[in-house]
This record gives sequence, C-alpha cells and structure tokens, in this order.
Amino acid sequence: MEMQNNSQKQIKDKNLSVIKEQLAQESLLNIKYNEYANQATDPEIKSIFSSASSVHKDNFVKLKSYLDSHQ
Repeated sequence: MEMQNNSQKQIKDKNLSVIKEQLAQESLLNIKYNEYANQATDPEIKSIFSSASSVHKDNFVKLKSYLDSHQ
C-alpha cells in the first residue's frame, strides 16, 4: 500500500512539473506573439498575431486556474 501511495505521489509531482513547464511556455508564446503583433504593419498579420497571443493567454489562465484549484 505504501509503495502505491509513493507511486501516486510521483505521478502527481511529474504532472505538476509538466503543468508548470506548460505555463512557462504559454506565457512566453503570449509575450512573443503580442510583440510580433505590435511590430506588424499589415493589419491582417497584426490580427493573426494578436489572435495567437490571446489564445496563449487564455491557455495560461486556464492552466493557472486548474493548478490553483488543485493545490
């Protein structure tokens, strides 16, 4: 039984590290696409980058909310 509990904890720890890494990636992508949108002169390209930035911001918020609710 103790071995099973340790195994479950390791899985949880691994999941936690994966979620934290994904949070970092989503944050970075949000920042990058936002910067690309700010630099774009073509309105269509600017819109594409802005949309991508918003998607990654939403992903970050959802992951952070999930993480906070399971702490």
